[in-house]
Amino acid sequence: MLGLMQSQPLLISSLIDFAERHHGDAEVVSRRVEGDLHRYTYRDVAARSRQVANALDALKLGFSDRVATLAWNGYRHLELYFGVSGSGRVLHTVNPRLHPDQIAWIANHAEDQVMCFDLTFLPIIQAVHAKCTTIKHWIAMCDADRLPADSGIPKLTSYETWVGAQPDTYAWPSFDENSASSMCYTSGTTGNPKAALYSHRSTILHAYAAALPDVMCLSARDSILPVVPMFHVNAWGIPYSAALTGAKLVFPGPALDGKSVYELIEAEKVSYAAGVPTVWQMLLGHMKPDNLRFTTLKRTVIGGSACPPAMITAFNDDYGVEVLHAWGMTEMSPLGTLCTLKNKHLEMTADEKMKIRLKQGRAIYGVDMKIVGDDGQELPWDGKAFGDLYVRGPWIVREYFKGEGGDPLVDGWFPTGDVATIDADGYMQITDRSKDVIKSGGEWISSIDIENIAVAHPAVAMAACIGVPHPKWDERPIVAIVRKPGMDVTREELLAFYQGKTVAKWQVPDDIVFVDAIPLGATGKILKTRLREILKDYKLPAA
Repeated sequence: MLGLMQSQPLLISSLIDFAERHHGDAEVVSRRVEGDLHRYTYRDVAARSRQVANALDALKLGFSDRVATLAWNGYRHLELYFGVSGSGRVLHTVNPRLHPDQIAWIANHAEDQVMCFDLTFLPIIQAVHAKCTTIKHWIAMCDADRLPADSGIPKLTSYETWVGAQPDTYAWPSFDENSASSMCYTSGTTGNPKAALYSHRSTILHAYAAALPDVMCLSARDSILPVVPMFHVNAWGIPYSAALTGAKLVFPGPALDGKSVYELIEAEKVSYAAGVPTVWQMLLGHMKPDNLRFTTLKRTVIGGSACPPAMITAFNDDYGVEVLHAWGMTEMSPLGTLCTLKNKHLEMTADEKMKIRLKQGRAIYGVDMKIVGDDGQELPWDGKAFGDLYVRGPWIVREYFKGEGGDPLVDGWFPTGDVATIDADGYMQITDRSKDVIKSGGEWISSIDIENIAVAHPAVAMAACIGVPHPKWDERPIVAIVRKPGMDVTREELLAFYQGKTVAKWQVPDDIVFVDAIPLGATGKILKTRLREILKDYKLPAA
């Protein structure tokens, strides 16, 4: 017997329709590439998204044709989020931090038809446009009077001219909710990038889940600053969840330095911010010397890479901001877990709570996970056994765009490439990437634990732990260190800093190597493959 409920497809256009009707006066504020602040409402977003849809129709783009963006977090990018997907096309957000050759490869592989870009990225566009064989239309996301006269890009059009010529009335089409809505390529640290192709259904379910109280807990009472880029995994779903809930959105544009972010938080009464540790490091670094405070910020979700304990402590103890640890992947839309406390944890001591907050958190409804050993057998959830982390769910890829890389699933589960533990309460903790784990004398050492201790030292700006060959123990850990400007610390001081910390004596690194910079990937993650290449001639000191 079938249920007797109405069947309405879950489409992204329904989000902006809902936002317009039920919280049309909620604000969207953007710091523009031009440097000024732009301010309007969801009602305006909806109208302009319909203009985008009309503009795409005028270009005669077909259903599921790809429209690329190379853009910062801002109101025009938001309009493309809804206008492109809502009209049945696929929004392809391109990461500008990739190498230009990779960007050209990605655009061709995706068969992008249109490229919309912020003027910041004009040099990238100039470098790649001749190599992008499928792109027919180049749109600079600016006013007509800002359009560069000598760009070298054929038939370059300003976004405002392109969109402004269109009416703001449009009947959103209805179609299968499993149709593709947007796509994002992995950063491709080894080989060519692969694309996750999200559906309308997966995006709406993800938006619902992200807004839940024990996940991001988003509401119409929030003013949200998504520092996490809109070009990277749907800005963690925040643009969709904000439209669903009516939260005010505050977009930082290209200004991600500590001073700019702090001033925007204060001016727009931001209560909730989301981003990666590197940006928050700059923010805290700006605030501490002048003893600045937050007047409205209450919560921040941190993902992208493990958040150092020292950062969680600083936010919580010094500024009264709750840190929510999150974990996910491009292939997961991206949210998989988020770390919020259960009721039984509330009476714990601060140290006990910290041990929980350092974990990546509990699976969100819609995500199932397990850890498996080398023999492929599932391991217990005891917080001690660690193995390869596998996930499955309605917003997790079943295959990559164009079948790249073959079938990624193992018995219906997606192998994340992470090594993790899961405790009895379901809290997952990443101990390493499977390719980065250090095996010393048959025992595993978590490079993340080693790095977290190093960055707690006041003179350390960044740390990366890798394993190097050892004649007796197979591998031993060393730590590459970038010092903070104007601060000094010796190898001996840092090795002594590990004494009495939460790692066993045999896990303490054998050496400290000082470097000018640690290589980072396009999403801000440490590239340990490249670091190993840089240190390929390194030899451990004699015992």
